[in-house]
Amino acid sequence: MQIQNQIITTVPIYEVSETLKDAIQFFEETTYSHVAITENGTYLGLLSENDLACFEPDKKIEEFRYELENFFVTKETSWLDVLEMFSRNEANILPILDQNQIITGYYDLEDIVSVFIDTPFFKEPGGILVVSVGIKDYSFSEIAQIVESNNARLLGAFITNSENDIVEITLKIGGQNLNEVAQTFRRYNYTIVFGNSDDQFLEDLKQRSDYLEKYLNV
Repeated sequence: MQIQNQIITTVPIYEVSETLKDAIQFFEETTYSHVAITENGTYLGLLSENDLACFEPDKKIEEFRYELENFFVTKETSWLDVLEMFSRNEANILPILDQNQIITGYYDLEDIVSVFIDTPFFKEPGGILVVSVGIKDYSFSEIAQIVESNNARLLGAFITNSENDIVEITLKIGGQNLNEVAQTFRRYNYTIVFGNSDDQFLEDLKQRSDYLEKYLNV
């Protein structure tokens, strides 16, 4: 899935030598979590909206140099890694750097998640099944075989959690045999964490994900 056409260039970039006045106004007028700071045009880090209460208009950004957060992506970063970067840093905007550490634009979380939601994983009719199993005992080929052995289609699968040697996999399954698929997974010693239809799954996702609710209207 290509996301490079989602790059935006309308969000400002500030030099470390500037005062905080414009950055304060930027955070007050937008819902963005961060804004990029450069030094002589080269990426230095990100000023966080969380520090807004400490900002004084006449102070230089330079005074916050060592408080800047340092995360970014490149045009070559995959969309899954971009989503992970958003989540890991609790950000809703990411600077995109070239090989010379020059900012070429930003990704907006809402734009990237909208692209993800427009994929067959979400749009194709089917059901959501979340299974878990020991990390040494699972394979995607086995998962696909279990689904297809019940005359169902595997529309998508990705690991959504891995903890204490247990891996959790979220599956999108096309067809009318979700219960049969779930029973087969149980026979193969998988634990069924969650199983539901599209509408119910998306409603549950909206209710349980405070992070996405903060920035999106899925």
